Amino acid sequence: MVGDPRWITLPPVAKAQAIAQRVLTAPDGSRWLFGAHARWYRLDQADGRWHLSAPPPHPAIRSAARPGAPGTLGTPGAPGAPGALAPPVPSELIPTGPDFAYDRGSTQAFVGPDVPHEVTDGIRMLIKTHRGVPLEDFPLTGGFGEVFARDVAGTIAAVWGTIMWCAYAPAFDGNEALLSAFGEFLARPLPGDDWVRWLPMGSFDALITLYAERMRSGAEQAGLHLARVITETAAVLRADARFRPRADALIAMVGPLPTQPWLDHHALLSGAVRQAWLARCPPHLAAATLPELSPGDHFRHGLYDLVETLGYLAPRGMDPRTTAAALVAADVAGVCGTTEPYWAPGASGTADIVARLYPWIDDELRNALYVALSDPWHPLRGCWPRNGALPIAFLPPDRNTSAALLGAAYATGLAWCRLTGMSMPSNGFAVCRAVVQCLIHERDDPD
Repeated sequence: MVGDPRWITLPPVAKAQAIAQRVLTAPDGSRWLFGAHARWYRLDQADGRWHLSAPPPHPAIRSAARPGAPGTLGTPGAPGAPGALAPPVPSELIPTGPDFAYDRGSTQAFVGPDVPHEVTDGIRMLIKTHRGVPLEDFPLTGGFGEVFARDVAGTIAAVWGTIMWCAYAPAFDGNEALLSAFGEFLARPLPGDDWVRWLPMGSFDALITLYAERMRSGAEQAGLHLARVITETAAVLRADARFRPRADALIAMVGPLPTQPWLDHHALLSGAVRQAWLARCPPHLAAATLPELSPGDHFRHGLYDLVETLGYLAPRGMDPRTTAAALVAADVAGVCGTTEPYWAPGASGTADIVARLYPWIDDELRNALYVALSDPWHPLRGCWPRNGALPIAFLPPDRNTSAALLGAAYATGLAWCRLTGMSMPSNGFAVCRAVVQCLIHERDDPD
């Protein structure tokens, strides 16, 4: 329906009605709609809001869901009771059309399956090409001076910054050749250990600063050269699905600048370069920029990915949704340094994090997060890593699934840290460290 070219021409009221008529009621009374970003949303019975929420994976539950009567919700008087008026579908949940074409790439981290040789070779060629530029023309700005030595040019920082921003989950194998290419430029060792480098999500603003500082200083050719380096790097990265969605978005935002240098002139004067770049991102790639537009929505999409990655648990009789909430709880407890109930003395940091996450998840996940953190004897605590390893019942079935779980868990951890203002742990999150144990002997280490 949304893929039909006529969808874009419909008035908003007609679109809202078409989506509302396709709301589904599951056997347990929960209400679901398939909306914006080609993803599912669940009605929160507590607050009457639709929350982004991966659907139940069990085929029997999915096949038993039925469309509700238009304008009704189950039962009279309460969400899920026949005759109750359905809440309106918010405009942001109504598909625009292009958002359904978004390529989500891969949730895999860079442990297990390495970066393809053609990508690594392409990045090495870019480094070789751009390393010899005059330092006075390409100074390190945007915070890159904390990463690289003083004698490193901003062009190298542009390559690195592009890689880090485009990576879905920047947890890299300690022997990853892509990172080794930057070894001689680094001011200090990367965070992590011999097995994994736990890197923060790249800064979009740092890339903008590299470019904008040169443009504002009157060195327009240097600024445009940096834009070209960013675009060339993104073009190399898009061959790997773990980079592709954000790489495509970056190419769309920055790619036009070398041939249309006037595009950002007004934004440079008003200090609105960030907004100008984001405005150039086409609708079908907008989801790639969610971390910059809404940290809360970025967290919800990360949690959605985590639930989908845990789909292998459904045939084992476990619920991927509540398991995902329990794994988030394990990481929250690990970051706060306590496994005690979050309302216990000394656990106020945990309580603050939970309070900031609650508005972004539905009532079912909210309850799972609460009980996993508050009740040491609750069965959901059985999902938590033990002695640094995942419980046997939760082990992924193969390397690719392990890599996807690692990536989704790490991306979700970075997202909730960003949302709550917490600093990411330099040694990784508890769940991610446990998943790495499944991959240590299944890596694509260099020959």
